[in-house]
Amino acid sequence: MNRTDKPTLEDVAKLAKVSTATISRSINEPDKVASATRERIQSAITQLAYTPNFGAKILASNKSNTVGAIIPTMANAMFASGLHAFQQELATNGVLLLVASSGYDPEAEFEQIQSLLSHGADGLLLIGTERPATTLEFLEMRKIPYVISWCYQAESEKLYAGFDNKQSAYAIAKAVLEIGHRRIGMIAGIAKGNDRATNRTAGVTQAIDDFGDGAKLTRVVETTYSLEDGAKAFDELMTDTEKPTAVVCGNDVIAAGALNRAKALGMKIPEDISITGFDDISLATAVDPQLTTVRVPQDQMGKSAARLLLDYVGNRQQPRSIQFETEVIMRDSLGPPKN
Repeated sequence: MNRTDKPTLEDVAKLAKVSTATISRSINEPDKVASATRERIQSAITQLAYTPNFGAKILASNKSNTVGAIIPTMANAMFASGLHAFQQELATNGVLLLVASSGYDPEAEFEQIQSLLSHGADGLLLIGTERPATTLEFLEMRKIPYVISWCYQAESEKLYAGFDNKQSAYAIAKAVLEIGHRRIGMIAGIAKGNDRATNRTAGVTQAIDDFGDGAKLTRVVETTYSLEDGAKAFDELMTDTEKPTAVVCGNDVIAAGALNRAKALGMKIPEDISITGFDDISLATAVDPQLTTVRVPQDQMGKSAARLLLDYVGNRQQPRSIQFETEVIMRDSLGPPKN
């Protein structure tokens, strides 16, 4: 088998030294196949990076006009607008979108990649850069076109339609510092397996270090992206002896949770404490006061990601990556400190 060809059922059978019928039984009725034989078949499947391609069975072109997208979570709206724009652009070009959610679990993401490809997906939208080498090797072996979004790496050879999370977080931290805050706390997303959360924390840290003038990061609390956990993380920040005068949050959901908790504790915002978010989803303007946040151009990003992926799938040549600029949106949740 040529390394650039998609492995077939016959390739697996030859390597495993069994018939194609035995492989089908192993996949569909594993109890009817001896465990030693199943293990040999699975070893061959792994070695060849084989997935059954249903689209290839019905289209002579071996294209299904289907694209897969794997997002970390469907639990809140931070990916909704961009994914909607991605889907609309695909639909305009007659391409169907299949969506899966990994729950920030790299093993789950790999399983979903295999599943989407087994259903004939011609290309993939992936979120973020952090994934195991085995996943990257699988994608390379299968020569699968994919585009990475919600982040950007200038020196990478991969295809991106995204933005610089570190630079964006740096910008909002700088705005907090320039309005007068020197004691800054941060509620960040969980860094493990999440390069966006890692880079946002790094951007805030770098901005504080660069600013000087007694500015300090009092503490970073990592949490999942929910209103409840944002509130709990805020409570944790406020137990410190040296309390922050401003809290920079890794996204709008946890910022809204922190803001609601601060108000429940009797604090006035921004007089007693300032709180900022990231993403500028609709929730940012639904809370009172409205959130100062980082506006991510999700619609443009999603539409461009679709166009790049369609170009890649159609021409089998990787187009140029696109970097988007973000913008700090000043609203009433940020004001100068009282002291």
